[in-house]
Order: sequence, then structure tokens, then C-alpha cells
Amino acid sequence: QVQLVESGGGLVQPGGSLRLSCVASGRIFSINDMGWYRQAPGKQRELVATITNGGSTNYADSVKGRFTISRDNAKNTVYLEMNSLKPEDTAVYCCNAEIKPRSWLTRTYWGPGTQVTVSA
Repeated sequence: QVQLVESGGGLVQPGGSLRLSCVASGRIFSINDMGWYRQAPGKQRELVATITNGGSTNYADSVKGRFTISRDNAKNTVYLEMNSLKPEDTAVYCCNAEIKPRSWLTRTYWGPGTQVTVSA
């Protein structure tokens, strides 16, 4: 059984920073792409950032220059450093990963999410 667990969410003032972490655990042969998505109340889930196992990154236009995604392959962990946070960044942030639990099997896994609230 593979699990993703996020941490690091919370309440922060506008202009502040947070660092989210997501750890993959269980029977893992290898991990391909990892990423962060978010869903605000009443809105559809949207992509925030992704990173390949080689370190190539992709960002939503709304977070470019403010957020940085990174990963530690040895720890099966992906991070999201969020700076200059705005009220519109308020959402549940979910981790996503394409994982091979076996060499011949690839599945997409999701974490339960962590709440990020940006408010004065």
C-alpha cells in the first residue's frame, strides 16, 4: 500500500511564507513525476507545480516567481516553498505522484491535502 501524506499547511498573513512537504511511503519501486494541486472553496482543482524525477519543473502562471517546487528522491519527498502569499492562494493543497509500486505497474496517487489559509 502506497500513501502520500502532506504537512506544513496553516494560517499565514498576506506576504508571508509557508513550506509544504509530502512524503510517499509504502512499497515503492520508483517515482516519476510529483506535483502539487490546490482547490479553493467553490472552485475546481488546479495545478500549482510539477517536477519530474530529473528535476524539470512546471508552474501555474499564478504562482511563477513566488512558489518553488523541489524534491528529495532519496526521501521520496516533494516540497513546495511558497513566498509572497496572497489571500487568493487560500486552498487545500494536495500532493500528487506517479509511482511504480512494482517495476511493471504505474499508478497515480493523491494525498489527503493540507489547508493553507492566507488572511490578515
